[in-house]
Amino acid sequence: MGTRGIMKSGLMAVMGIALSACGGFNFGQQDPSVESAADREIREYRERELQQRPEQSTLFDLFTNADDPNVTIEVNKYIWNAAQEVLNFMPIESADPFSGVLVYGYGRPPGGGRAYRATVYVQDPALDARSLNVALQTQGGPASVDTVRAIEDAILTRARQLRIRDGKL
Repeated sequence: MGTRGIMKSGLMAVMGIALSACGGFNFGQQDPSVESAADREIREYRERELQQRPEQSTLFDLFTNADDPNVTIEVNKYIWNAAQEVLNFMPIESADPFSGVLVYGYGRPPGGGRAYRATVYVQDPALDARSLNVALQTQGGPASVDTVRAIEDAILTRARQLRIRDGKL
């Protein structure tokens, strides 16, 4: 082996050592075993969020008492459902179960000649008359007080029936 062969072997060894040293270093990336404070905060926040998140939810979870009452608005589900059953002859224009407002368009009751529209406001989780407010209007103006009272009584009676049927007395 001549001088040239030794130099060639030496150069190859130096290049091999240089290349092997580069293999363990990730250019532009941090060492994965070292976590920055910001990355740690993000990871801990995501872990807390996953622990607090419910596994499954349904529409009926809106009516449960699982949330802080100082932050949430609760609606009595029996009054809500009873209002929909009693006023089923009117088309629903909008419904907001979070605030407890049902807005109905004009409709004629079965056997009646006058068309009505209504706005129902369920404002409390209790099953009593104070939880329900009905505004009823005909095409000629506001409906009579007796008609409004009859609708409210029908809704509350049906709500009580639904509660009894549910067996949660």
